[in-house]
Amino acid sequence: MTTVPKEINAAAAKKNSAEKLTPMMQQYMGIKENHPTMLVFYRMGDFYELFFEDAEKASRLLGITLTARGVASGNPIKMCGVPFHSLDGYLAKLVKLGESVAICEQIGDPATSKGPVERKVMRVVTPGTLTDADLLPEKAERPLLAMCSITQRKTVTTGLAWLSLASGALKLMEFSGDSATVAVRLQQELERIVPAEILSGDNGNLFDDYAGTHINRVPDWHFDVVGGHKALLDQLGVATLTGFGADGLGAAFGAAGALLRYAQSTQGRGLQHVRSLTTETESEFIGLDAATRRNLELTETIRGQESPTLFSLLDHCRTAMGSRMLRHWLHHARRDQNVARARHEAIAALAQSEAAGPLAATLAQVPDIERITTRIALLSARPRDLAALRDGLLQLPALRGDVVRCYGPGQGGESGLLAAIHTALATPTACLDLLVRAVAQEPAAMVRDGGVFATGFDTELDELRALSENAGQFLLDLETRERARTGIANLRVEYNKVHGFYIEVTHGQTDKVPDDYRRRQTLKNAERYITPELKVFEDKALSAQDKALVREKLLYDLLLADLAPHIGTLQTISQGLAQLDTLNALTEHAQQHNWAAPQLVEEPCINIVEGRHPVVEKQIERFIANDCRFVNERRLLLITGPNMGGKSTFMRQVALITLLAYVGSYVPAASATIGPIDRIFTRIGATDDLAGGRSTFMVEMTESAAILNGATEHSLVLMDEVGRGTSTFDGLALAWAIARHLIDSSRSFTLFATHYFELTQLPDSHPSAANVHLSAVEHKDSIVFLHAVQAGPASQSYGLQVAQLAGVPQPVIKAARKHLARLEAQALDATPQRDLFALPSADPYAQEEEEEAGAPLAALNAAQQALLDAIADLDPDALTPRDALEQLYQLKRLAAA
Repeated sequence: MTTVPKEINAAAAKKNSAEKLTPMMQQYMGIKENHPTMLVFYRMGDFYELFFEDAEKASRLLGITLTARGVASGNPIKMCGVPFHSLDGYLAKLVKLGESVAICEQIGDPATSKGPVERKVMRVVTPGTLTDADLLPEKAERPLLAMCSITQRKTVTTGLAWLSLASGALKLMEFSGDSATVAVRLQQELERIVPAEILSGDNGNLFDDYAGTHINRVPDWHFDVVGGHKALLDQLGVATLTGFGADGLGAAFGAAGALLRYAQSTQGRGLQHVRSLTTETESEFIGLDAATRRNLELTETIRGQESPTLFSLLDHCRTAMGSRMLRHWLHHARRDQNVARARHEAIAALAQSEAAGPLAATLAQVPDIERITTRIALLSARPRDLAALRDGLLQLPALRGDVVRCYGPGQGGESGLLAAIHTALATPTACLDLLVRAVAQEPAAMVRDGGVFATGFDTELDELRALSENAGQFLLDLETRERARTGIANLRVEYNKVHGFYIEVTHGQTDKVPDDYRRRQTLKNAERYITPELKVFEDKALSAQDKALVREKLLYDLLLADLAPHIGTLQTISQGLAQLDTLNALTEHAQQHNWAAPQLVEEPCINIVEGRHPVVEKQIERFIANDCRFVNERRLLLITGPNMGGKSTFMRQVALITLLAYVGSYVPAASATIGPIDRIFTRIGATDDLAGGRSTFMVEMTESAAILNGATEHSLVLMDEVGRGTSTFDGLALAWAIARHLIDSSRSFTLFATHYFELTQLPDSHPSAANVHLSAVEHKDSIVFLHAVQAGPASQSYGLQVAQLAGVPQPVIKAARKHLARLEAQALDATPQRDLFALPSADPYAQEEEEEAGAPLAALNAAQQALLDAIADLDPDALTPRDALEQLYQLKRLAAA
């Protein structure tokens, strides 16, 4: 049996003597050495080839055939490849899998090269540096993020810098604390930003646990703070960062330096579209942790699907720019009420003027100007990008006309949001004129195909095209003359790409061919000839085609350079279009679904009248609207009622209405008045984290801890069935203590749903708590859910009725009813206990030592329990007198025990 040698890898091949590898493979090895962690796509003619481990990996990931080419150290060199014109599809798949790719192009001329054609890595494609339309999700950003941490005297300062390369938006943030606090905060920020790729230093470890994101290690010296500060000044072309609110930062500059270095290296050129900087602070946005974003299903359902979500419901945007902005607004609601009020005013103006429909129709004709602008800046824009940009800019006058009719006195006026959008949408005359003159009405997909430029833009190009375009008439004239000269009636003058121009004569007529005809090709039924006149024309025409393509490539490079000064203006236009599209989408939805304008006030309150869940109301035939009222003296609502009664829906709709109000949208309610909100917390549902080694109850307690540690008097808290993951007494004690903390310490506006009826006593000793319940009625051994929120506690939980609806077998239901009756009888017979919940409100934690001495709810005596069980098991009708006497003695012995 022959042993197959183990395939050598690229590193091993590199160590071999140079003479054992071909010059071409030596060139590949040099390039691969500079990109060891990436898949190198090495251009060879019409294919991109991969070798060694890259080939094996790509073959496995892409499902393409693995072959071999040549030998190194006596072993075949693994190889696979993809056609160059199909590259984008393969790149999209690799990037989705978190892979990075180095694209190596031929930059030398094969005709003049001695040895291998010169090649160079022209760009690097990574998950966080995508700009191609085919690789990016249309309605979401894919930012690149870098982190830098500095530790001084046990205080850790962490700086974040993140860049959406497709839009040019660069942002910074910095925060400090002990290592545990910073780690928690970092996780929260990553969940908000959702980076596609993270840059971390060689020794960094805080990113290791952030699942689902490609983490790229770069040298620690890339995070130099002084160097990063200088890189920002150079990138923005300014002398100081004061105007960007970045004074006093340190670690964030280090992160920015590493970020810019990496982004520039992947593109192979400068980032001329990165022209502004935003410095974010914790107090800028309403805080939403990962659990809250998941539970409220803002842009993804709990099961990970794209719909139905709040985003999918509201996304009536006609442009991808608008959809991305809407998504950003939903995850980044500003605490500043003036921001939301300006949007409310704009929606009111759009609705009143009935402009939403015409605006939507015009916006539908606008392309993704934001991303086209980025591709212009990176010199990767294609001809059809420029044609789309031209056609989109032609829509600006109509859009401005519709906008200006929307605002006026009492509707925001000249200082309102719509007025600012109107200003941003001013037509860039010079840019548009250049595009109209230069780009053909329907240009080719690629510059190499020709036909990109409009006739009249360049005289030299027009002359070269004329030689080719006039070929048809020249050939007809030549054919007519040659037929007359030779007397051959069926003579034809034609052209094909293989043999060029020729005169074709059938075999029966070849005796009439003149002496100046030279045979070019013999066919079965005809001969093909060339004449001196036709040869001269052929050389001129074919040369003109080649020269025209070269000319178009030169003109295209010059066109992109001429468009570069307009990048800032185009970015302003794209932001204005995105805002207008988002506001128009929110207006359309509000008008179609009877949403109301919320009122944002300075006093602490949430007063929602006839509120509805925005998503659920679209999924069912008839939704029951409910009120919710919080004021300074009423801060916790204890919600009881049956399972499936609507408690979770009611809680979520309050949170969504509150969030929508601060997003700047109208809300699904008859009216809503909402005070200051800093964070929204949710603890809803029962899930475990098996991969993280956390049980359902551990997840529940972790989320509860985050709420208790982070909630303030301006927070909105949703707590659903806390304490249900452990024993009854443990769970009840935890739920009671958590509720007390939220009432007395956090003082948050809290919706606290529970099945522990004992908690309904809390309002008796805590006036800021109140009982409400979701009502239901029994009908013929079944249950009817009314989904209406009413004052006071629920009378019962209807658990058995819900179990029956779920299809639990009838014998199980019957046995449960019997045992429930037994338990209720025991509870009635139990010795009354001191009311645990009637503690002095002046000191909510007084008497804790006393409580620890005795259980919160005293357990029944074991002997008493046994006696009651024995009585419950008796069936008097089945006992004989002798048996009855024996049972009586048995009960007496149990009672004595």
